[in-house]
Formats: sequence, structure tokens, C-alpha cells
Amino acid sequence: MLSTENKGKDMSETATQTKTRTTVRPKEVLREPPMFKVIYINDNKTAMEFVIESLVEHFDYSPSTAEKITFDIHEAGSAVVAVLPYEIAEQKGIEVTVMARGAGYPLQVKLEPDSA
Repeated sequence: MLSTENKGKDMSETATQTKTRTTVRPKEVLREPPMFKVIYINDNKTAMEFVIESLVEHFDYSPSTAEKITFDIHEAGSAVVAVLPYEIAEQKGIEVTVMARGAGYPLQVKLEPDSA
């Protein structure tokens, strides 16, 4: 309630107003997620057609590029098929492994930190 001496004056004339501005600064600097290599390991049982199919389906390679990578895996014993952030690399590795086991193949997929 206003006192009698302030009668007739509006509130803005008698009250002091303070404006406060808050600035939020992040404590952590955002960095790019670490990258990981997805590596297919050659074996004597997984069909080359299956490897090509998995590269096309899970890594969006064209059939001709997937075929070249498959031959590289076969000749060298293993090959990097993608370099991705860890969570995505892990998910792709799991998806390919599940697909391989479902088709009766022992294809192994390995993840390694990318040093580049």
C-alpha cells in the first residue's frame, strides 16, 4: 500500500527499477568427436557378394566401389571401409556383424582410432 505522501504519484515515479542482464558462458569448449576407422577383416567363409552388399547397404558405396574395396580386403587381409565418429562407427559395426551372423558368415569388423 502507498503512503499518504506518495498519493497521486504513479508507481514509476516512486519505485527504483534495476535491470539485470545475465550472460551464460559455457564452461567446456566443444570439440569434434574422435574419429574411428571401421575395418573389415578377411576370412575364408564370408562370400564376397555379401561383403559388397554390406558396403552398399551400410556405407552407401556404389556397387563398383564396394567391389573394389572387397577385393582390397581379400588381397590385403583387411581394409578400412570408413572413418566415422565413434558412435556411428560402432553402430555400423554392430549392424554389419548382426547382418553377417544372420546370414551365417563370420565376418569380423574392427574399430580403431583414426590417427590422422
